[in-house]
Amino acid sequence: MNLSLRMVVVLTFVGLISGGLLSVVNLLTAERIELNRQKEIEEAITRVVPGTVSSAKLYEEDRFTVYAGKDDADQELGYAIYASGTGFQDIIVLMFGTDPAIEKIYSLTILEQTETPGLGAKITDQQAFLRFWQEKDIRQPLSLRKPAVVSLEELGASEVNAITGATISSDKVLGIVNLSLERLRQIKQEGKLTSGDSHVD
Repeated sequence: MNLSLRMVVVLTFVGLISGGLLSVVNLLTAERIELNRQKEIEEAITRVVPGTVSSAKLYEEDRFTVYAGKDDADQELGYAIYASGTGFQDIIVLMFGTDPAIEKIYSLTILEQTETPGLGAKITDQQAFLRFWQEKDIRQPLSLRKPAVVSLEELGASEVNAITGATISSDKVLGIVNLSLERLRQIKQEGKLTSGDSHVD
């Protein structure tokens, strides 16, 4: 066997072993990753729907899942919407909570993002961005206040604050939320948000 052929055989063998090891590692970690993801979602539901002690998945489709937040008497306190969309840099994954009538947004949290550090990444900052989403009137589409204001009192009932220097990231989050609210109302009108039943599209 000449040198070139031996190199090909050795490299092929090494490649097969490496691929096999990666597959085994993936199988061993996939379940743990999924459990961690589910735990993160459950914790987010309790943050965005106040008083939640348990939750149930009501509806799921691509990039959009609706959960019911429930109290200790199994009464629905509101909806937690898990949604994602394109940000300035990459995909933004978020969750927000509404009351059962879909008239008020309780709060918003960002679960995943890779926006520009120091600018767009401030969408995860409570003081700079998230606090301006609390208790907002969603009977009409939310709008973005540009330029940003300092205090909550300066915002209208359906206005959220832009991040200074990062209005694109702010606007992307706003778009995901408004589209999700539109879809939420549509599937509720279609009778697909029955508590205790999980509908998957």
